Parts: sequence; structure tokens; C-alpha cells
Amino acid sequence: MRMISALIPLVALLGLTACETVQGAGRDMQKAGSAITQEAQRAEQKM
Repeated sequence: MRMISALIPLVALLGLTACETVQGAGRDMQKAGSAITQEAQRAEQKM
């Protein structure tokens, strides 16, 4: 019983950390996509 009660907070902490990591990765991908879009627009204007 003690082992289970000790693992519950650990599992909850890992779950919260994973959510934050996924959100951070999503933000990074969004920034990269924005940079690619801007570069494509600049290249298009030069044509």
C-alpha cells in the first residue's frame, strides 16, 4: 500500500511534465513554420 501511495504523486508529476513538453514542442514547430512561411513570401516577392 505504501508503494502505491508513493507512486501516485510521481506518476502525476510525470504526466504534467509530459503535457508541458508537448506544448513546448508545439510552440517550437509553430515558430519554425512561421519562419518558413516568411522566407517563402520573401522569395516569392523577389521573383
